[in-house]
Amino acid sequence: MNDRLRTAMLRQGVATEDLADECGVDPKTVERWIGKSRVPHRRHRWVTAKRLGTDETYLWPDVLADVGRKGGKDASRSELVEIHVDRAAIPQEKWLRLLNGAQERIDVLVYSGTFFAQTQPRVSPMLAKRISEGAYVRLCFGDPNGEAVAVRDREESLCGTMAAKIRASLTYYREIAQVDGCEIRLHDTTPYNSIFRYDDDALINSHVFGQPASLNPTYHFRRVDGGALFEHHMAAFERVWATALPWLGTEA
Repeated sequence: MNDRLRTAMLRQGVATEDLADECGVDPKTVERWIGKSRVPHRRHRWVTAKRLGTDETYLWPDVLADVGRKGGKDASRSELVEIHVDRAAIPQEKWLRLLNGAQERIDVLVYSGTFFAQTQPRVSPMLAKRISEGAYVRLCFGDPNGEAVAVRDREESLCGTMAAKIRASLTYYREIAQVDGCEIRLHDTTPYNSIFRYDDDALINSHVFGQPASLNPTYHFRRVDGGALFEHHMAAFERVWATALPWLGTEA
């Protein structure tokens, strides 16, 4: 049985008949996706993932493995749009364009993400507007009380300020924390990359030991059929997201 698909449908209140209608298939087909772990066609996977507010590689992990087995080096090379020597070199216009252009989903994985709000000081209303127009937003910050944040703090010699930075960053998102279409969670993991996804575009900010994220390279990937790089990083987001705990905007 595909427990991930079944659980995601239950959490979102999506019945078998509803999902079948959206995908344009018979309800028995959806039942086979759940009960017999059948993998749908790509178009149906994308529709299902969008409706359930998750990623197809979370619902069907074998999809990513299949891409790797079949090859896709040329397609993967085509996914790379641009390399920025460091995150600070990315123009503000690019951040704003990607955020304002997102129609379906915005996923963010960071430790503190302080710069994200500072680069876009009206980030909360901007995200609320995207949500009102149909986008689903997931923001994942480091748990200020977690061990992973403490380790990162020591690695960057921040003298115990990382947790405070996270708490300060979270204040920007209190007003949308409980808005339908937005989820905020706190993780206690070492993500190795900060991830900023806007529909089929993703900015991947690598983490280098002892260096702040702003000084590290950032890769702009755009999803391409047959490519593996975009999906590889989105699968990592899903793994972290699955372990993170909800933050409702009321906690200290």
